[in-house]
Parts: sequence; C-alpha cells; structure tokens
Amino acid sequence: MERKNMICIVCPIGCHLEVERIDEKVIVTGNQCNRGQAYGIKELTNPTRVLTSTVKVNNAHLSRLPIKTKGGVPKHKISQCIKEINSVELNAPVKLGQVVIKNIQGTGVDVIASRSI
Repeated sequence: MERKNMICIVCPIGCHLEVERIDEKVIVTGNQCNRGQAYGIKELTNPTRVLTSTVKVNNAHLSRLPIKTKGGVPKHKISQCIKEINSVELNAPVKLGQVVIKNIQGTGVDVIASRSI
C-alpha cells in the first residue's frame, strides 16, 4: 500500500488530496472535481512536468531563445532532458512554435520555441 498527500494544482480551488494505491487500484479522496481525481492518479503513477528553459541562439539580437516542452515529460527524465536542452545551439531566424528538439530523450514530447527571434 502506498499513500501520498498532495495539493491539486489543476484549478484554483487547490484541493487537499489523499491518494492511495492498494494493489493495482488508485483511490483519490478530497477532490471536488474529476480533474483532481485524474491529477492525483497521474501524480502517483506517472508524474510529468512541462519544462521551460532557454537555448543559445547565434546571429540574433538576443543571445538566448526561450523554449518549452510541448507536453509533460516524466519527472525521472527531467535532468537528462535539461542536459540535452543545454547542448543545443541554434542559428537565427527561429519561428514561434518551431521544433527545437524532436522527441526529447525518447519521451515522445517535442521541445518548441516560445517566441520568434
């Protein structure tokens, strides 16, 4: 049995959740909506986060380009993803939404530019 207390961050209510795994079943209590239940299950079984950072860009008026992942990457792969992001160097011009890294660390999530430069 695994139990975890957390605060839901999906909506402004901020429900205090108690998430419990008994065998293969995950039980969420304390949520006021279904989004809280889905959040609790995901946080216990496969927590993910959207990464934001910057990469070096050449031949532009700014030296760094803001980027973000298009979706959540697993928490246990965040440090590997940051190492890969830090190794990227681009040449201007770069368009908003352009894929900077495809399928980062085999997660199926692309890293995209957050602005044009």
